[in-house]
Amino acid sequence: MKNLWEETIEVLKNYSLTWDDVDAVILEGDNVVIPKVNFEEVARNTNYDNGFGCAEIRSDLIIVGWNWWLERAEYDGSEWWELKIKPFIPNEVKEVTSLTGD
Repeated sequence: MKNLWEETIEVLKNYSLTWDDVDAVILEGDNVVIPKVNFEEVARNTNYDNGFGCAEIRSDLIIVGWNWWLERAEYDGSEWWELKIKPFIPNEVKEVTSLTGD
């Protein structure tokens, strides 16, 4: 069993982030922001089986920071947080004629 709050804090810590670095918690499917204090309260009381079977935590739950976000990932019911980082945007602009192959 995993505790959602403990898991979230541990993942943030693994990337040298803290709860203070979080700007918003979003339920993307509902198009709403969850107040951080509300997420913390509910997550502290949410224990789930992160093993194989059925995913238990909403897959549209996103935690957003300045240039990063955590989103739920899942494989065959096993679930976890996955860090995504805003990609580097190059300065060079170039028109292309094809988007297939290399």
